[in-house]
Amino acid sequence: MKEIIQKISAVCMTLVVLFSTMSFTIDMHYCGTTLVDIALYKEAKTCGMKQQVSDKSTCSILLKKSCCSDKQLTIDGQDELQNSFDSLTFEQQVFISSFYYSFIDLFEGLEANIVPFKEHSPPFLVKDIHILNETFLI
Repeated sequence: MKEIIQKISAVCMTLVVLFSTMSFTIDMHYCGTTLVDIALYKEAKTCGMKQQVSDKSTCSILLKKSCCSDKQLTIDGQDELQNSFDSLTFEQQVFISSFYYSFIDLFEGLEANIVPFKEHSPPFLVKDIHILNETFLI
């Protein structure tokens, strides 16, 4: 069970790093207040509602202001993944080093000092069964 949790957390951390460094653009095309098209990494398709008005006296084509609008949402990813230890202030460096040394000293040699049966006396032996059965471990 512990291995499964470690694998799941490793996959989650890699996805967090991947999506925090990835940048992308969402392009949206609205016709009035209605969303017509959404596109990632490219321009959204238009609805073709550009209206043209021809002026007969000058024979020029004028574009009328349309009801369509394009919106673009850009999400920039993180460029620098590792902060340098030099960029920390002196107080932060002192705190990190003191926390590290105090945390490491808490658990050093802990397993050698634990004796689970220290307060219990050994059982009283009526007969030494190993000697009676002549079974010896080599």
